[in-house]
Amino acid sequence: MVDYNLINSLGNLDADVDAAVTTALGDAANDLSKLVASDEVQDFTPGAILKGKISSVAGDDFVVEMGLKSEGILERSEFDEPEKVQVGDEVRVLLEDVEGDTGLVKISKRKADRIINWAAIMQSKKEGNPVTGKVTKKIKGGLLVDIGVPVFLPASQVDIRRPGEISDWIGRTIDAVILKIDEERRNIVISRRKMIEQQREEMKRKTLDGLQVGEIRKGTVKNIADFGAFIDLGGIDGLLHITDMSWGRINHPSELLKIDQEVEVKVLSIDKEKEKIALGLKQREASPWENIEQKYPVGSVHEAEVVNIMSYGAFCKLQEGVEGLVHISEMSWTKRINHPSEVVTQGQRVRVKVLEINKDKQEISLGMKQVEENPWERVAEKYPPGSVVEGKVRNIANYGAFVEIEEGIDGLLHVSDLSWTKKIGHPSEVLKKGETIKAVVLSVDQEKQRIALGLKQMQEDPWTTVIPANYRPGMVVKGHVTKIANFGVFVELEPGLEGLLHISEISDQKVDKPEDSLKVGQELDVKILRVDSEERKIGLSLKRAQWAQEEEARETARAERAQKRGLRGGLEGGEQTRGLGDINLER
Repeated sequence: MVDYNLINSLGNLDADVDAAVTTALGDAANDLSKLVASDEVQDFTPGAILKGKISSVAGDDFVVEMGLKSEGILERSEFDEPEKVQVGDEVRVLLEDVEGDTGLVKISKRKADRIINWAAIMQSKKEGNPVTGKVTKKIKGGLLVDIGVPVFLPASQVDIRRPGEISDWIGRTIDAVILKIDEERRNIVISRRKMIEQQREEMKRKTLDGLQVGEIRKGTVKNIADFGAFIDLGGIDGLLHITDMSWGRINHPSELLKIDQEVEVKVLSIDKEKEKIALGLKQREASPWENIEQKYPVGSVHEAEVVNIMSYGAFCKLQEGVEGLVHISEMSWTKRINHPSEVVTQGQRVRVKVLEINKDKQEISLGMKQVEENPWERVAEKYPPGSVVEGKVRNIANYGAFVEIEEGIDGLLHVSDLSWTKKIGHPSEVLKKGETIKAVVLSVDQEKQRIALGLKQMQEDPWTTVIPANYRPGMVVKGHVTKIANFGVFVELEPGLEGLLHISEISDQKVDKPEDSLKVGQELDVKILRVDSEERKIGLSLKRAQWAQEEEARETARAERAQKRGLRGGLEGGEQTRGLGDINLER
């Protein structure tokens, strides 16, 4: 809302005019002819507006003759263009005072103009009417504009967009509309912004009614944002999105457009209800994707420029407006690439092969490795199954270890192929990262690019001959506890060979937790229950070994007792023989 207190000074512009002038003005506000004396009768009452004629020039002043031998002096400042004033020119002046018997009168042309113009404005203008005037000075809150009388133009009403320094408008002639007329204070507030809005509204309706989808229109760039530019088509702006500016790659609209630049754009869509218009600049030319399959058939090899590098791959320009993606997985047959920047740089020229085209989505999949020989095609010949290879342990996972046979060619050594006899929970129990080992090639899958390796296959399988011969069911053997599980314990019988002592075979008594009865490292005598060469398992029993030991102890005891009984019987028989001999001798 305009603070009219800021412009109260405008109402006092005629404060030095005699009260009679103000009365005359109020009485004749609706009749401009009453403010000006007739040619026949000049009213020399102070406050009257008289007609006069420039009779001569006195220094820098002008002498005005008003009849009846009455003359007045007008300073040069009373005229807007004093250099154009000539003797004989007619003027209207306000009679301010009569100076005694000299016949000279005090007059003012500028005050007369204000009174006449104010009356003319009151007669011809209403709030909302258009006016034209010249900006004369900057005051607090806005500008003063001369439309015949000085009127106030608030800073907020100068333009539809926030103006910069409003003092730049001084001296310019502008069109505006009247916002407010205060007759009592003789104040007028105008708005250039409202006139522009009215003009734009009329232009907008006219533009919208005549706009057709597909036509080419001229417009002016009014604003530029990160996502596009707003183009003034005449009272209404259309959006030129960044994706519709060029078939090629642009990072920001300012690369192509500048504020106030005139451009020709194509109308893509119109929403009259929401007053939204989508525009296109690139659509003025044919899309480079129209015959893309003929230009770049699948399987063809081309030279392209790397224009953008992302974490997942590199975009390569085949021509202006046509880019394809080389995925990180399509950059090398053998190299382990963490980021595309390890292989390519922006602006680099590379040879690529077209792998796939999606015309609807305007996407092309490209490959760099496909223009080179695939080393995996030679792997099957170079490393046939059964051959022994040497490599370095590159990485260790839960399920096995990756061994680098040559640069970029890895073989997988599965945890199950590390040992014939030892139960290995994790490959790190046997292998170390960076260690060089020898292994047997088990299989080569060229399509999936996989090589299976085996470490245990470097030795003969002991389960086929040695173990069944050395460990037979019924034997009681020594071992020590290596691992404890909830279902039992593993007992190492010799280095690398373990058997399972199930929880049910620990004791005659019920065992809930194996760790309550046994400890890792504890030595045991266990009985072999079974040897399964196919499953590579040995079943053990602690309680049955104890039974056997107890039975053996009982057998030993029985044997000892029997031996003792036999010895005692022999002694008694000897004594009897000796007695008979004695008798015979006596006889």
